[in-house]
Amino acid sequence: MNAPVSSAVEYLSFSLGAEEYAVDILKVQEIRGYDAVTSIVNAPPFIKGVINLRGTIVPVVDMRIKFELGEPSYNEFTVVIVLNLAGGRVVGMVVDGVSEVMNLPAADIRPVPPMASVVATEYLTGLASVGERMIILLDIETLMASPEMGLVEAVVA
Repeated sequence: MNAPVSSAVEYLSFSLGAEEYAVDILKVQEIRGYDAVTSIVNAPPFIKGVINLRGTIVPVVDMRIKFELGEPSYNEFTVVIVLNLAGGRVVGMVVDGVSEVMNLPAADIRPVPPMASVVATEYLTGLASVGERMIILLDIETLMASPEMGLVEAVVA
């Protein structure tokens, strides 16, 4: 028996290096081209800086640097996914490119096996196979709220 369509969750998939990740589409406010950011003194290397988004100061995290996926390069495909998180926090994340919006039924999402990874498994909600692709599902709320991100201090600084 097929699961009802309502049990599917929509995700926005994006690439970082050779890997494909996805976040819950309900967390995505908008997708923007990558523009210069204003640097913040003493911010961790993965905090690229801040942008002014219609009067809101938004910290921008380069996910390639955060996940240690090699030297970042910025081209016409590089985008900033602007996220609207719990508590009204708005954060931008730089990714190599956006792939698609996809419906993933809960039955197609597998738990993350215990493993050593560049991404701590507490920030992953699962893995999904879509055709030949393996999609890594990020718990973006937990990741962005983690103390190691230091986003509260970065915004205050």
